[in-house]
Amino acid sequence: MRPKRSASSLAALFRNPLLRAAVLALALLLAPALRAAPAWAGGGLYQYSTIDALLAGVYDGGLTMDHLLARGGFGLGTLNGLDGELVVLDGVAYHAAAGGRVDVPAGSTRTPFACVTRFAPGTSLALNGIDGLEALNAAVSAHLPTKNRFYAIRIDARFDRVRTRAIPRQTPPYAPLAEVTKQQVVTDFSGPGTLVGLYSPPFVNGVNVPGFHWHFLTGDRTGGGHVLDCAFASAEARLDGMRSFTLDLPDSRAFDGLDLADDRSKALQTVEKGTSKTE
Repeated sequence: MRPKRSASSLAALFRNPLLRAAVLALALLLAPALRAAPAWAGGGLYQYSTIDALLAGVYDGGLTMDHLLARGGFGLGTLNGLDGELVVLDGVAYHAAAGGRVDVPAGSTRTPFACVTRFAPGTSLALNGIDGLEALNAAVSAHLPTKNRFYAIRIDARFDRVRTRAIPRQTPPYAPLAEVTKQQVVTDFSGPGTLVGLYSPPFVNGVNVPGFHWHFLTGDRTGGGHVLDCAFASAEARLDGMRSFTLDLPDSRAFDGLDLADDRSKALQTVEKGTSKTE
């Protein structure tokens, strides 16, 4: 059996100049890698900025797609300038522009608001005869183990219809979101596709969208947007329940100068339900 080294014998070892030099060289070698390691350890929901800041017109943020994807490969949001909708699926960030066309933005592209997670579904739910968005929300809500957690929800299906919207890129000075939503372009899809959903508990009012928030991608990943309505005969919903939540706030004068004391829940309802022209 090996004898244990005492604290004094270990201290004597480190008085050896060659050993000290080797330890210092190793520390210097590892330091750059440690500094470059992402601060995000994973798990739970990661969010950049708040929904009330977006409602108030803060449409420019500092978080890039590369940094967002380092925090999770499943989620939703928008791009700087309120340029359409952001759908994050299977580790890829997709940009759905006004009119429903989808592309993959550069890693340096920035977002003013986004939520992502490392999707790890723990439960599934069979859904049948869903004839509208309210019916979908009710069916999923009825089976949530608790409404006091966050849930990431993925639904792959063949859709009878999906109605989406996206807002054209805005230019400063920015108007509040409830105003610019009047410019949204509504597009209808059908066929195979994926719903990327997030359920947030009621207590996040002002921080995120309480309840359900859905974005959509077609099966070939060429179309999508923010979901206004949908219908399908049958599908399986996969759910990832999350008990941790990390929020990063923008480091900007625009955000710091906001008055976020007002209740913007009515404006949020208007934005989420949105009515506009159909393409």
